Amino acid sequence: MEIEKSTPIAVDVVDKILECSDIKQISTASIREVKKLINRIEETSGISFIRMEMGIPGLPACSIGVQAQIEALQHGVASIYPDIDGIPELKTEMSKFVKNFLNLTVSPESCIPTVGSMMGGMAGFMTLARAHEQRDTTLFIDPGFPVQKQQHRVLGLKYETFDVYHYRQEKLRDKLESYLKQGHIHSIMYSNPNNPSWICFTEQELQIIGDLANQYQVFIFEDLAYFGMDFREDISCPGKPPYQPTVGHYTDNYLLLISASKAFSYAGERIGMMVFSDTLFHRRFPDLLPCFGTDILGKAAIYGAIYAISSGTSHSAQYALAAILKACNTGEYNYLKDVKLYGEKAARMKKMFTENGFVIVYDKDGQQPLADGFYFTIAYPGLSGEQLLKELLYYGISAISLAITGSEHHEGLRACVSLVPAEALPELEKRLQWFNHNHQK
Repeated sequence: MEIEKSTPIAVDVVDKILECSDIKQISTASIREVKKLINRIEETSGISFIRMEMGIPGLPACSIGVQAQIEALQHGVASIYPDIDGIPELKTEMSKFVKNFLNLTVSPESCIPTVGSMMGGMAGFMTLARAHEQRDTTLFIDPGFPVQKQQHRVLGLKYETFDVYHYRQEKLRDKLESYLKQGHIHSIMYSNPNNPSWICFTEQELQIIGDLANQYQVFIFEDLAYFGMDFREDISCPGKPPYQPTVGHYTDNYLLLISASKAFSYAGERIGMMVFSDTLFHRRFPDLLPCFGTDILGKAAIYGAIYAISSGTSHSAQYALAAILKACNTGEYNYLKDVKLYGEKAARMKKMFTENGFVIVYDKDGQQPLADGFYFTIAYPGLSGEQLLKELLYYGISAISLAITGSEHHEGLRACVSLVPAEALPELEKRLQWFNHNHQK
């Protein structure tokens, strides 16, 4: 579609940079490629973007963690290798945190710090994919985080996906079983709350997943990168309901990935948590032996996969996370108080988009209206995802395509609210009005 009216950034400037970028289709570009492209356009045009492409925290890091990390560095931990399975203080606080905020009982032994959830996922995929010789495929409940599929491609692992949009509640059972009964699935992977759609599984859906995990003996990867950030419930009081919903209440075949990046705004130090159920951590799988030299799943993950990837996790960052979790566990620190800002901002931004001709793609969470949170999804009637993503560049607005997330809604985009400061919202509204004016028939 040719743009005939003026735009905040000259069309030929954007088109020239796109032509030189080696990006054939922007809708299939990775998040980091889109980020690099936006940087180039900003540098060349001198116009700042409303940046919604990256899921980066937009708040200061938790000061409790920063202070603890400084003290750890001053005490010399930078010169000492940490234990691969984590420092005892952190493992203890992880175990307490899981009990206080998910109502799951796991021992410190089953709690392992990782270099962010990304590394936890990588180590988990490497391990669980080899636990059953006859099972070679991960099933992604999509839409989902694109890099987890990239990890599969890098590792040479197989995966299948489906978009959960049409398979909520009881429909989820039949859809999952259609894959599981074939006998080739070793693991199911999903995020909750979901990146990019922000849907959240209900207790009924989590029970379905857990029941099928028990029936077919498959592993469940539960990615809790946005821990507690379904702001419809206040999951911030230690040891008291409501708790972060989890499949762990319905099966022991789980592996949780919990990130410090979003809930604690501690993304820069690359620290996260990998938590096995105690039952799964100690289970023996003879098919692990050839690769890892042990048939105990937890030992294979730690001394096989994690050792091979990084020999452990940043020593000082472990002390930071231990202090943060301790403050959460004692009630000293309410980790949701600050990040609720994301939900408030999302509500304002969604209103601006819908008042200017856009629609919300994933608009329902089962039968409920979708929560306001870290992400939301948008489309503009009459434009494909490729067209919309490209044309928003002319208006200094960035996002990523849902096409790379496993979504069936290829006309849609994912918008992240975190890097849009409150003072930029009037400018966002102005640019959206400009865009809508130029695209009205």
